[in-house]
Amino acid sequence: MARGTVTQRLAATGTANALELRNVSKKFGALEALGDINITVKPGERRAVLGSNGAGKTTLFNCITGDFPPTTGAIRFFGEDVTTFPEQERIRRGLRRTYQISLLFHGLSVLDNVYLACRGVSRGRFSMIRPRRNDALMQSAEDLVRVVHLEDAKDTLVSDLSYGQQRQLEIAMALSGAPRFILFDEPAAGLSPTERRELVEILTGLPSHVGYIIIEHDMDVALRVSEQVTMMHNGRIFKEGKPAEIEDDPEVQALYLGGGHGHG
Repeated sequence: MARGTVTQRLAATGTANALELRNVSKKFGALEALGDINITVKPGERRAVLGSNGAGKTTLFNCITGDFPPTTGAIRFFGEDVTTFPEQERIRRGLRRTYQISLLFHGLSVLDNVYLACRGVSRGRFSMIRPRRNDALMQSAEDLVRVVHLEDAKDTLVSDLSYGQQRQLEIAMALSGAPRFILFDEPAAGLSPTERRELVEILTGLPSHVGYIIIEHDMDVALRVSEQVTMMHNGRIFKEGKPAEIEDDPEVQALYLGGGHGHG
């Protein structure tokens, strides 16, 4: 009987949506930063959340990660209600996030940063033994450095990286520990056109089972790396659709673009 229950639970998890937000709102005093948000993201789905400053995008991420629990509503992650879970419990279940402000160890190399990220989500994270080169986590770190196109800079100190390379490194660190879902918080901010093209290559080249939501001001980047788009305005969902539908929508253009790409 017990075994059947476990099997049923695993089967349910396998068919569950990666992320579900049901009637989620967030208030800070009298200010409603989010109002009645309903979003469903399938496993492996890549979604962009767009909107101007103050639209509620970062508050949405903070509710999903557990930084700010929602005032009302429920959040499910692969079928499990995580609404009241602390951030660490969500990380344990495979949720990762990058931040607008860089959170890197500038005095360490690229590879050491990624290794520490892998170590931080592993069972041996409190061990002080220096890793051997054939250490499984070190091998994982090497693989992730390749995924984000930093293999030629793996021994470079973070302080010597370009801004764009630092953003690539953050993606590698978010990929540590085999995540099931990642929240990317404006990864293209401050990047040159060349670095943006590299970012698009990295995101579109991620393993197909890793789903993500990307918050992005740059609509060109967002539409190229997503399958579904959610537009937010004043803390609420304004439109949802495929990238081509959103790009061609006159209301979206009037509200968000002012007739051209990349503003907001």
